[in-house]
Amino acid sequence: MEAVKRFFSSPRFAVAGASNDTNKFGYKILAWYHQHSLPVTPLNPRAAQISLPSRAYDTVPSPASLSSPTQTSLSVVTPPPVTLQVLQEAHSVGIPAVWLQPGTFDDRVLGFAREHFEAVIAGDGGQGGEGWCVLVDGDDGLNAAGVQWTSQRL
Repeated sequence: MEAVKRFFSSPRFAVAGASNDTNKFGYKILAWYHQHSLPVTPLNPRAAQISLPSRAYDTVPSPASLSSPTQTSLSVVTPPPVTLQVLQEAHSVGIPAVWLQPGTFDDRVLGFAREHFEAVIAGDGGQGGEGWCVLVDGDDGLNAAGVQWTSQRL
């Protein structure tokens, strides 16, 4: 839970793999941050915006394009080969904490993450059967970190 507290202690968040497809986890995870009124930036090199029903978010193409990467925790929703590239760039710009959603990592990705970031949430644990996921474990993580949040409509 210490890694989760560190993750949520950042003043900003980003979602690598954010999507306009409402069936994809990249959309659902971006929507989770929005619904919790957290400052979030979607990362998607192919879409200029990600549109939720109540708001459109401008995207950035990569971690290096974030306005304050050293103050940003990164949720990752990409396939393992892409995740490794995202993490390498995230590390190079000083992102302190990453949350690797289920299905986004393999042993190589996990090894890189654990070696290069202050906090890594990934793998076994959490409340769901798939491992740590912000959709399942995020509310408890926010509460454990003492983050004040309000719920807003999607």
